[in-house]
Amino acid sequence: MTDSPDRDERHLARMLRKKAVIDERIANSPNECGLLLVLTGNGKGKSSSAFGMLARAMGHGMQCGVVQFIKGRNSTGEELFFRRFPEQVRFHVMGEGFTWETQDRQRDIAAAEAAWAVSRELLRDPAIGLVVLDELNIALKHGYLDLDLVLSDLQARPPMQHVLVTGRGAKPEMIDLADTVTEMGVLKHAFQAGIKAQKGIEL
Repeated sequence: MTDSPDRDERHLARMLRKKAVIDERIANSPNECGLLLVLTGNGKGKSSSAFGMLARAMGHGMQCGVVQFIKGRNSTGEELFFRRFPEQVRFHVMGEGFTWETQDRQRDIAAAEAAWAVSRELLRDPAIGLVVLDELNIALKHGYLDLDLVLSDLQARPPMQHVLVTGRGAKPEMIDLADTVTEMGVLKHAFQAGIKAQKGIEL
């Protein structure tokens, strides 16, 4: 497609209109508060996105906390990396492996309850700017934790604290409470072609 002065002028006019709309929306959104963000869906990248936001928060000097539900049998790249910064992030791996590996519901419940006890400590600390609750949705989906208690603790957190919840199958009540919800879908996944999970990509 060839460029032309007319096309450039139309582009400039569109961008000027778009900028005016966006500038107005920004001007009408002056408030700041702690957000509850939920990453759910069957697609890959929920935890990866969460840890990207964790790195972003740390880059701004925020104190952070991480509690990983379900995961825990094997070390992941994110755990190995973020444990290098103990002065800025409290990293707790509280799971005992995926549910199809543990095959023991009562043991999974006990692990989830212990993880929530640690989560509550983070959620009560106003010095913590961001709390990542990785795979919490899975624990709630399987009924390992009391949903009403979890929602109540989330609502009672310090007003400027951000919380990021990941895991497929987010409960409708969690979605209703959240400020931002992203559902990740699957278009294609290497595992479907017989390629196993690999370091630096899935773990």
